[in-house]
Amino acid sequence: MNSGFRISISFLLLTSIAVALYSCSESGAKDEKSGAAAVAPAPALSAFSLEKGAISSSIRIPGELVAFQQVDLYAKVNSFIKKLYADVGTEVSAGQLLVTMEAPEINSQLSGAESRLKSQEAIYLSSKATYDRLLETSKTPGTVSQNDLDLAFARQKSDLAQLEAARAAHREVGDNRNYLEIRAPFSGVITARNVSAGAYVGPSGKGSEMPIFTLQEQKKLRLVVSVPEAYTSYLDNQSEVKFTVKSLTGKQFTGKVIRLAGALDRKLRSQHIEIDVANNDKALLPGMVAEVAIPLNGNGNNFLVPSSAVLNSSKGVYVIRVENNKTKWVPVTTGRSDNGKTEVFGDLKEGDTLITTAGEEVRDSAVANVKLK
Repeated sequence: MNSGFRISISFLLLTSIAVALYSCSESGAKDEKSGAAAVAPAPALSAFSLEKGAISSSIRIPGELVAFQQVDLYAKVNSFIKKLYADVGTEVSAGQLLVTMEAPEINSQLSGAESRLKSQEAIYLSSKATYDRLLETSKTPGTVSQNDLDLAFARQKSDLAQLEAARAAHREVGDNRNYLEIRAPFSGVITARNVSAGAYVGPSGKGSEMPIFTLQEQKKLRLVVSVPEAYTSYLDNQSEVKFTVKSLTGKQFTGKVIRLAGALDRKLRSQHIEIDVANNDKALLPGMVAEVAIPLNGNGNNFLVPSSAVLNSSKGVYVIRVENNKTKWVPVTTGRSDNGKTEVFGDLKEGDTLITTAGEEVRDSAVANVKLK
């Protein structure tokens, strides 16, 4: 074998050895990297300690402002309008004269009643004088029989009853004449006038289909709201609420709950409540629609968690608790949510460590590296 052939074989052997050594080196490096990756610590999960708290939020419900008092004023007796002393927009005080009417037949009835009253008075005075004389005479024995005295006394009593009836009839006609004047029953604003001087008026349906005046008290208003059944427990007497109206942008008003119906409307399943609103400047008007903020003050004994800590999975709703450095999915039910907080109810106790951001990638019974905040 010549020397050139031996050199070629030697070169091939050296090359094979070098390739084998390089392969072993690469394999060892990969194995070392794999082992390092397997023992690398899991990233730290943000966690918090469970505490109790209360959610204070509110719901917005439409309501209507109505006059605290409102009355339609009709004529009591059939008559004609003589003079009007108020018009739409007039502010009136309680007892102020608003309208006078005239009915000539009432004056005639009053004159007749006065005549009958005077006649009956004369008859009674006569029968009384007769009885008094007989009574005085009867003191002399044998002058007047007891029967005559009893008849005279009965006549006097009968005439007295007739006199009282005449007086009552006279008062009735006089009262009817007083109805020819209409006065304001309370202080307020005239919001409607439906007649003019000379118009024929009378009781509703018997001369007037429309009232003469509509009077409203506006310095105090009622805010009427229907509160859904789910929120009725959050309100009671003296609860303060805030509301706004579209026509007064940027202004917020307050009022107190004064009256609660105490029962639910069968159709709407809501409770009728009334809120008294002071309106001395008359900025608010009856008929305005208000947006009312009903405060919902929560129970301070409920557990509160960040909304991100609640896991909604296909299996149910959970929070993830960390026990002995391992995760545990705890089934819960949720309550109200507001401002990134949610009420949760389940097998929990104060001080439990929960994952702040719960996700399905955090497996149940997995080793957990947590960082409390």
